[in-house]
This record gives sequence, structure tokens and C-alpha cells, in this order.
Amino acid sequence: MNKDWTLKWMAWEITAKCNLNCVHCRSSSDIHSAEGKFTLEKCKALLDDISTFASPVIVLSGGEPLLRKDVFDIAKYGTDKGFRMCMATNGVLVNDEVCEKIKSSGIKIVSLSLDGSTAEIHDDFRGQKGAFEGVLKASEYFNKHGIKFIINSSFTKRNQHDIQNTYKLAKKLGATAWYMFLIVPTGRGEEIMKELVSKEDYEDILNWHYEMEKGEEEILVRPTCAPQYYRIWHERSKEDGTDKTRRSLTFSTGGGKGCIAAQSICFVNSDGDVLPCSYFPMPAGNVFEQSLKDIWESSKLFNDLRSFKDYEGKCGVCKHLGVCGGCRARAYAVTGSYMAEEPFCDYIPANYKC
Repeated sequence: MNKDWTLKWMAWEITAKCNLNCVHCRSSSDIHSAEGKFTLEKCKALLDDISTFASPVIVLSGGEPLLRKDVFDIAKYGTDKGFRMCMATNGVLVNDEVCEKIKSSGIKIVSLSLDGSTAEIHDDFRGQKGAFEGVLKASEYFNKHGIKFIINSSFTKRNQHDIQNTYKLAKKLGATAWYMFLIVPTGRGEEIMKELVSKEDYEDILNWHYEMEKGEEEILVRPTCAPQYYRIWHERSKEDGTDKTRRSLTFSTGGGKGCIAAQSICFVNSDGDVLPCSYFPMPAGNVFEQSLKDIWESSKLFNDLRSFKDYEGKCGVCKHLGVCGGCRARAYAVTGSYMAEEPFCDYIPANYKC
């Protein structure tokens, strides 16, 4: 196995059940969704399997992971195996008791989802009144208990006007990091294909992020599912003559590379399917049928995504392929081919011929 393809970060949907009804949900989760096939013993078996070949950061996700009564048993088992365990939540169910269990189970950091700076914007995006208040209260609980948290914010045309205000609120709430997601249309998100940020706006937003990041010293910031940012960042930092090194967190998937699906990260859903990332709907295999090690190292899908020379269209000839690569999930969602060029990139390589 090429040493470059080390599994460093894994998101794990331990339940598909969720207490919200978000417009962009990749798994179309709601309160009636099935919990999935992972019993506690099967969760432990997967962690045992992973420990034989890698030591990734593991993010317990959903759905809403706090709807599982044994979520902290899973976290504690992973902690005892030596994994850096994390959790992603919408915040609504967080209270003092939950915080105490987060700490005792060894969970190192929690991510909260915040998609707007006001209740009107966030609750519209999340499909539930009170969701915004839940995030604010969760941040207060985390600060009270000394639990580090990051904030993930997803944007489409309906809330892109609020990006700067959402970033400012994330800082005000005390987050360690703010990740700006430009969403991929999969799951329930397919329904908002018409709401996707335009190519032109993408470029403007990513250039705003570059300017913001240059002067940001209080909080770690990252655009996510926007690999073309790394083309912008490399070009502009060279022009500016600024330091090309970027801060990172110990749980980060990397600070200078675009799409890393199947390269250093993967996603396991509640049915045991292994996907290149959370937004890529095509499975490479299933952990109830073969080991994660075999899937990670030998699956055709994962090895296709690692073959940069076979990327198509603009991506295949772009000089920034090594730092960008285009979003493979977005290419698949829009064109039906995961090797196609990034459909929301406005950059034309000098050597590209239509």
C-alpha cells in the first residue's frame, strides 16, 4: 500500500436517525429513519478492525449521534483502543449530563452545525424552529465544561449572503475552528440543485475567505468541499509573498490539499457501506462483507480516485491538480462521472482545449 494513502480521518454514521430535517442532508435523515445495522458489538468489531492497519481520527456522526443511548460506550471503547474520538452534533440535545459523558468517554472535540447568524436563517436551513437556539445553548455548555468545539457552516444561495456574519458568530461563540462548507448535492441536498452557489460566486467567496484567513489569528478557518480554494490560496500567497504554511488542528484532515476523499479520509454509513467521503453516494464496499483494510487498500473506486492522471476535462490537465483535484462527489452528482472535471470551478487552465 502506497504510504501516501494512509487513513487519517474517518466519519462514522452510527445512526441515520435525526431530530432535525435539514434541507441539505446527504442521508435524508429524520426522526423516522432507521438506526442502522451497527449494534454495540458490531461497533466494537469495526474499531478492532481499524486498529489493525490505521489510527485515524474517528468522528461519531449521524443523523444525530446523541439519539443513540450507547454513543458514549462506543466513544469510550474507541478511546481505550487509542483512537482520537470526536463527535458531530446539531447541538439540540446537549446539556450538562451530555457534557460530562463527552469528557468521561474521552471525546476530544465536538463539531456543531451553524448555518446562519440568526434563528430565521439557521432554522430555515435546518427545518426546525429552535435549532438555532440549540446551537447557542450547546456552545454555552461546551464553554462551561471546557470542551473544545468547531463550527461547521453549510451554504447555498439561500444563505450565502450571511457567510461573513456566520463566521463572526462562530468566533463570538468561542469555537476553536470554523469550517465553511459549499455543499454537495446528494441525499436530500439533490432537491436544492437549483440553489447551489454559482461558479462566479464560488470564486468571489473563496477569494473573500483568502483575505479573511490572512488576518485571522484567533480561530482556525477552512473552506470545505471547495478544493479549488487551494488553487486560489497557492496562487495568491505566491503573489503576496506570504508564508505558505498554514495552521492546523491535531484532528484536521490536512491544511494544503483540496479533495482528499479516499486519499486520507473515508465515511462509513449506518448500513456499513464505505464511501470516499460523506457526500459521495457510491460505496466502495461494506464492512459487514469484508474488512475496512481490504476496502481501503483494494477497492476499484478508491484506487480510481487516487489515479490523478485519469481525471477528465479541465481537472486532468490543470497544473493545480496536485493541490486541488476538484470535488469528486460534486462531479459525480452533477455529471454522473466521478472522474469528470469539477463542475463549479471557473478556472480555465492555459493548456486546456475544449
